[in-house]
Amino acid sequence: MFKKTHIASFLFLMICLLACNSFQYQSTNQFYKKQTKDLVKQIKLEPSLQIVNDLPAAKQWVGTTNFDLRKPNFVIIHHTAQNSCDQTLRTFTLERTKVSAHYVICKDGTVHHMLNDYMRAWHGGVAKWGNNTDINSSSIGIEIDNNGFEPFETAQINSLMLLLDKLKTQYKIPAENFIGHGDIAPKRKVDPNIHFPWNQLAQNGYGIWYNPDSTKLMPEGLSIPLALSMVGYDVADSTAAILAFKRHFRQDSTQIMNEADRSVLAQLIQHKLTGK
Repeated sequence: MFKKTHIASFLFLMICLLACNSFQYQSTNQFYKKQTKDLVKQIKLEPSLQIVNDLPAAKQWVGTTNFDLRKPNFVIIHHTAQNSCDQTLRTFTLERTKVSAHYVICKDGTVHHMLNDYMRAWHGGVAKWGNNTDINSSSIGIEIDNNGFEPFETAQINSLMLLLDKLKTQYKIPAENFIGHGDIAPKRKVDPNIHFPWNQLAQNGYGIWYNPDSTKLMPEGLSIPLALSMVGYDVADSTAAILAFKRHFRQDSTQIMNEADRSVLAQLIQHKLTGK
């Protein structure tokens, strides 16, 4: 009787230990590994030309010796619009949600690198910046744990700065290509919203800003929608584009464009045209 009780206790203890040591995302990590292996197989395939409309394909394949990996050229910053980092991690590990990001930054500054930078995350959705209509294919998505109505934590911004330095250096991303989800999808999104410290980022080379004391005027005859489109905004809905511009550069959520707003817009256009 003693031995049976002892064995039962031992088994119960082992079960408890295994439960304590189990990782919540072990199964989704296995899915990630399988998915990447499948993609690697596709990359390793020799190029093959499909015959379309009697296109004359060469009989033998000749592979070039000059190539490397495609690299990201934009960084898109989001707020999660959820109530915790754990909630976001779960969202990004459920296949049915069809959303993801390369990085998630929690309130305590912890950074989750969820996807290889060279992979295409599903974070931008239907979006446009300038002539780029496939943002996901050229960008890295960073989600910051924030419900959209609160200031960002200092620890989050500190971690973000370190991450942006790494990305800018590693991929040679231009300063003006650090933008927000609301900038590329003004009709659908507002993130990272008016509480995000874009000025602080721009002072460190991640994004562009303006001189608050400037009296620079917009060129005569240049309309607000045309000016916004020159910066990069999709002006199919001009009101949405104005609101996106105001949230990013003026920390304002009104659609009225005053002289100070116009001066900021004029400076952004000048930077776009001259790089200064």
